[in-house]
Amino acid sequence: MMSSLTGMLPLVLMFVVLYFVMIRPQMKKQKEHRAMIDALAKGDEVATAGGMLGKVTKLGEGYLSLEVAPGVEIQLQRSAIVQVLPKGAINTAR
Repeated sequence: MMSSLTGMLPLVLMFVVLYFVMIRPQMKKQKEHRAMIDALAKGDEVATAGGMLGKVTKLGEGYLSLEVAPGVEIQLQRSAIVQVLPKGAINTAR
């Protein structure tokens, strides 16, 4: 009985290490991304997962409108936003 528990101990330890090395940091990253998405406001300059830069013009429940050029707006899912840029970053990029 005791030897079977001792034999399983390395397997259990591997799962604990896996949790702290891989799963927990990923959950923290997802939580930070969710907080950033929830904090978006009209006028924020953002970068999308596809590499587009734009200014938030409208916010909806799961979608937002992004002005990517003067007079050109696109609609995106909120989850497509990967970074909020400092104010004026888009003007310097152009």
